Amino acid sequence: MGKNRHHGQAPQDRAQDRGRQQGKIRMKVIVLGGGVVGITSAWYLAKAGHEVTVIDREDGPALETSFANAGEVSFGYCSPWAAPGIPLKAIKWVMMEHAPLILKLKIDTAMIGWLFKLLGNCTASRYAINKSRMLRIADYSRESFAQIRQETGIQYDHGMKGTLQLFRTEAQLEASAKDVKALKADGIPCELLDPEGCIAVEPGLAHVKDRIVGGLRTPLDETGDCFKFTTALAALSAEKGVTFRWGETIEHIVTEGGRATGVKTDKGLVKADAVVVCLGSYSPQILKPMGIRLPVYPVKGYSLTIPIADPARAPESTIMDETYKIAITRLGDRIRVGGMAEISGYNDRLDAKRRRTLEHSVMDLFPGGDPKQASFWTGLRPMTPDGTPVIGGTKVQGLFLNTGHGTLGWTMSCGSGRVLADLVSGRAPEIDAKDLAISRYA
Repeated sequence: MGKNRHHGQAPQDRAQDRGRQQGKIRMKVIVLGGGVVGITSAWYLAKAGHEVTVIDREDGPALETSFANAGEVSFGYCSPWAAPGIPLKAIKWVMMEHAPLILKLKIDTAMIGWLFKLLGNCTASRYAINKSRMLRIADYSRESFAQIRQETGIQYDHGMKGTLQLFRTEAQLEASAKDVKALKADGIPCELLDPEGCIAVEPGLAHVKDRIVGGLRTPLDETGDCFKFTTALAALSAEKGVTFRWGETIEHIVTEGGRATGVKTDKGLVKADAVVVCLGSYSPQILKPMGIRLPVYPVKGYSLTIPIADPARAPESTIMDETYKIAITRLGDRIRVGGMAEISGYNDRLDAKRRRTLEHSVMDLFPGGDPKQASFWTGLRPMTPDGTPVIGGTKVQGLFLNTGHGTLGWTMSCGSGRVLADLVSGRAPEIDAKDLAISRYA
């Protein structure tokens, strides 16, 4: 096997491959994308001793999908969208006034193909496999977040009071049994709570006790401002020698002899030994000319950021309103309300109807903020049909992927970046990463 891998390589390439396997070669690595996944990738690559350059079209880090997400770091509340019963639920959801799912079908082969793959994952067996993969990377990410905090003292409105998945109906409570089973199988602590138990962890729910039947709490979940974290980690990465090329448009990845050797931008050619694609929903577009078909499609989400007016009627941590699939999170003196899944292609238009849904959910449970003072935002989440991110190498030598995290990019970012850095360096990651690569779609 080793001989086949080196067949036809120049002596310096063979030496470089041996060096990568031993984790001793300092490579020039380009990271495409300056969101939370790109910045954590750059951080761990720099820690591994590589010369890292980040390229992004924006003027700074975390200015697109990472800018104003729901604020929850949900290591336990981590499930694929493709699940048994979802097709029937989806029909009901699109008919709701405050719909968690908005589907705007169009003549788009990428959208249709992605939806068919999503439906193919809506079985009990696929759900179990996909959820286990997601929990594996999320739990590793929890450890990695803790290490970064301990090592750097990074501040980002961080909280550690868990997530409460709130059920308004008995049917929702009963349906949580499969999640409890999966969480326990992977050793993730969780607890089912009655209404009194929900109020004990979230006192602000006391005035709506009659509207809830219970909840599922995952106490190891965290909260935080993804934009603040990414910006701070980018600054720390710069101290480690990472170069940032902001405001630069990526045109294409350069290859020579089946190996990625650099990136062409609107400002010239940047050469490298390895290229890492962390472009979220835009990753498939840069990979397609290279014959790599990545099943990632944008799923639009919305958020509100509301100043807290009455702390007694605000959340302590994250509430996941199961009825509307909306997360309500405390970020210091603000409430971040995020959610919904709009499948409508690549657009960043703000829809007033989605704002009304966010306001309805948060004001129904926590009328402790003033929505008139809220900032309204939208972003494109890069979703795979099986819910699991794509992390690892490709058929092009020196070309790696770290993308497709969907709604959990913030949650999985540190673990994903750490796995990615090991793979680029030729080291075996500390968790099994074989089924995270794009080859699982072959």
